[in-house]
Amino acid sequence: MTALPPDGERRVLVVTHPGRTEAAAVASDFCARVSKAGMRVRLLDGEVLGGWADESDLVAGPNAADGCELIVVFGGDGTILRGAEFARPTGTPLLGINLGHVGFLAEAEVDNMEFTVDHVVNRTYDVEERLTIDVEVFVDGETVARDWALNEASVEKASRERMLELRIEVDARPLSMFGCDGVVCATPTGSTAYNFSAGGPIVWPQVSALLMVPISAHALFARPMVVSPESVLAIEIAPQGADQGVLWCDGRRTVELARGARIEVRRGKRPVRLARLHDAPFTDRLVRKFELPVTGWRGRAAIARGD
Repeated sequence: MTALPPDGERRVLVVTHPGRTEAAAVASDFCARVSKAGMRVRLLDGEVLGGWADESDLVAGPNAADGCELIVVFGGDGTILRGAEFARPTGTPLLGINLGHVGFLAEAEVDNMEFTVDHVVNRTYDVEERLTIDVEVFVDGETVARDWALNEASVEKASRERMLELRIEVDARPLSMFGCDGVVCATPTGSTAYNFSAGGPIVWPQVSALLMVPISAHALFARPMVVSPESVLAIEIAPQGADQGVLWCDGRRTVELARGARIEVRRGKRPVRLARLHDAPFTDRLVRKFELPVTGWRGRAAIARGD
């Protein structure tokens, strides 16, 4: 649980999807409820919610959550990843309220606001750390860019009509080379996102690991790989290749990649902390989010009863 600031005032940073009217309405209701309970609401500058401009602190910059005990995000996974950009620098726990479709990163649903507010006000939530990845881009041995991701970093082709010629490496040892649409390097948290769409495995978030998944590779050996969290993954764009590439971090931040660029991915120095209101197993989350068919499942208790 995050410690209260020295002045004892309880603050919460609210982040919303900027283009959704529903998000603004639900977030305004949340602000009214927690404010009534004595908490101070902080909003991002430019995201004024209804009449809350005069009653809230407007903040900007990567340290917007400094002094807050919680960041509450209203939106889908994309908005929650945006909220993670404020959670990571300060170590502030992040609570997602799902307004999207799947919402794998979200912990609460919009139709259960009273339950959510009660847990926020009474601080009756657990906090778990999620592994992140740090990404560094080299050109001619010089660092040209650094970034990070909670879900994944993907190296992708810049032109639709051409393949990207890539060399992949694990722990400073060459592994393979092929033409492809790209490569996804993911965390267990991101295993249900782009990694999943690219054919990678789902990894329970309690597992510490890094994932590497080629995208549409023209090669006999182009299988998804799960490696140690202490491993270093590297991707090199062939200098003689026909195309350049682009690096995407969490689908939000991009870096153009020249021919010959080298991208190294390793375990992040700073995790992202997620607030949890429920103690349901990850298996149940998979079933609920993906609407998996479990009708007729008997279970151990039913078998013991002879049902």
